[in-house]
Amino acid sequence: MNITVFGAGAWGTAMALHCQRAGHEVTLVPKFAEQADIMLSKRENVDFLPGVPLPEDIKITIDVESALKGAEIAFIGCPSVGLVDLCNDIKHASEKINGRPFLISLCKGIQSANLETASLIIKRIIPEFGFGVLSGPTNAKEVAVGFPAAMVLAMDSGDAQSLQRALASPSVRIYTNSDVLGVELAGCLKNVYAIGAGACDGLKLGDSAKAAYLTRALREMISIGCAFGGSRETFYGLSGFGDFVATCMGPWSRNRTFGSRIGAGESAEEIFKTQKAAVEGYQTSRAFYNVCKERGIDAPIIDAICAVLYDGQNIRDVVNSLFNRPLKSEL
Repeated sequence: MNITVFGAGAWGTAMALHCQRAGHEVTLVPKFAEQADIMLSKRENVDFLPGVPLPEDIKITIDVESALKGAEIAFIGCPSVGLVDLCNDIKHASEKINGRPFLISLCKGIQSANLETASLIIKRIIPEFGFGVLSGPTNAKEVAVGFPAAMVLAMDSGDAQSLQRALASPSVRIYTNSDVLGVELAGCLKNVYAIGAGACDGLKLGDSAKAAYLTRALREMISIGCAFGGSRETFYGLSGFGDFVATCMGPWSRNRTFGSRIGAGESAEEIFKTQKAAVEGYQTSRAFYNVCKERGIDAPIIDAICAVLYDGQNIRDVVNSLFNRPLKSEL
């Protein structure tokens, strides 16, 4: 198949490498010309996936129109903050070439106050395109070099089995799921809770406290996800529990690392000055905080994370307040 990947961060680049290794023709589309020039000259994504060579047969371009020509699948791998602009670019380019590849979102963040997920944005801007969501517990570098991994492809219409077969490989197992919203909500929420997991590490609270945090955070994630329309079973699957564990525990996780630095005493502003990769959980935490408050949904862990990130509250005071909430039944 002819596959285009929009977004040349770590995960977009890893997906391009996976698809090339699976036998597809691949075009990778960075956002900026400078990044594309470096990738073409060095055949490596030095900013986001250093040390992993890019084969010569992966095409690299910033021209959306040429990247869409002949494409059967287009992955959307940009940060959530850039999704609206990219969808508009795809819309205008597709009108010129009369091409409509199947779109698959890799996004795991929410910027808008009304919790507009990637699929909802795609439906709103380019409703004529078929779309799906690919998610799961994946370390970009591991997938890039061919380590075993499993993912879930969520679609509510179309031939999911054909795409499942096309995207699977000897090292990557693809499952299907019809709960698009649940898969997206899980992918967004786990980034928020990974910040708190990292804070446990930065504060050096110990294994007992972190285990307690992860247990209660998972329960809160499932409660919120179901309240917003996701299926409970989805949150126990690859895009839910699987991605939650990987992102909260993996030393490579941007959101966990961000939380660890917050726990060690750095501010969000200081951290953002020293890293290029997006921390999707930062904006996503505020989006869920606001909507949970509006709807009366109890989310004490998200409340605590936002109190530290946005209200400037002392993190140890916030941890103490969590432990001193009224006692109740676990279930």
